[in-house]
Amino acid sequence: MAQADFAYEPANDAAGMPLAVSIFADRPHVRDEIRDDVAAAGLAVRECGPVAALLDGEARPLGEVVLLDCPRVSGAELAALSRLDLRAAHSGAQLVISTSVEALEDVFACCDRSAPQILVDASRAERVIALGRVLAGVPSLRLRELAEVDRLTLLRLTEQVGQIAQRLERLGSDEAQLDWNRGVPGFESPAPAWSGAGNGEGGERLVRAARPPLPDPRLVRRIIRQRQLRARFFEGDLFADPAWDILLDLTAARVELTRVSVTSLCIASGVPPTTALRWISQMTEAGLLERVEDESDRRRAFIALTEKAACAMARYFAELGKSAAQMA
Repeated sequence: MAQADFAYEPANDAAGMPLAVSIFADRPHVRDEIRDDVAAAGLAVRECGPVAALLDGEARPLGEVVLLDCPRVSGAELAALSRLDLRAAHSGAQLVISTSVEALEDVFACCDRSAPQILVDASRAERVIALGRVLAGVPSLRLRELAEVDRLTLLRLTEQVGQIAQRLERLGSDEAQLDWNRGVPGFESPAPAWSGAGNGEGGERLVRAARPPLPDPRLVRRIIRQRQLRARFFEGDLFADPAWDILLDLTAARVELTRVSVTSLCIASGVPPTTALRWISQMTEAGLLERVEDESDRRRAFIALTEKAACAMARYFAELGKSAAQMA
């Protein structure tokens, strides 16, 4: 087991002290990279050690930001992760976890309280970007509360920075060219459909319109296949629209009465897992998606449409059907 390498600094206070960061990673080179990047950002390292340090009998106070590298999960790692998730939720610490595709399901299932950023097979650049995203959301560093439009703008900008960073890393091997003019499509939480109805006294009241049924899942799956077919003839990034692909996949699954794992949904999104997880998080905050625990196995969790999102998708396909009928 890797030997602990601890460093302690005072926590930040209202006088402008730097934020304190806790770093946990078993791979020494990753631990060193994270510590260097944290120092370069002007933050204080409160603790830097292996994942096993999270299971110490006397738990040390966490920093305001916690960075964890956990590419593999055993019983000990899962216990440490569950404990960290609970501690971060109670303390309000911002948590960033880097893991692998193989361990994603276990990591996701363990983190149901702290709403962490989860990175999959992350590069050093992606970890730095995640740290910057955390800092942008720390209340003590905000000049004002972010409005919804500001939050979505930040998401678009960080996605663009991520794309640039990935391409910069590959420039030496000529695998890609810089392309920073693509934004990430925004989305809004769907508004409920209402209709006016008389109340018998000359006034009017608002009544929620009846929701049409969701479409035949075979139709939705056909649309998904047609969207995927484009990648055979055009560059995949040209049509990247993970939010819509996620909604389509979950719409079909809802009618099919099947549950969708986070790994499966990442694949369905058509973008790298880290990007997909970021969209899943944003769509959950927007009230479009919800986390569903597996009653028979607490180590698993699924993603599903909320009732609000299901209603919006049903109305969208109903309107689509009306338009098709008018053209016939």
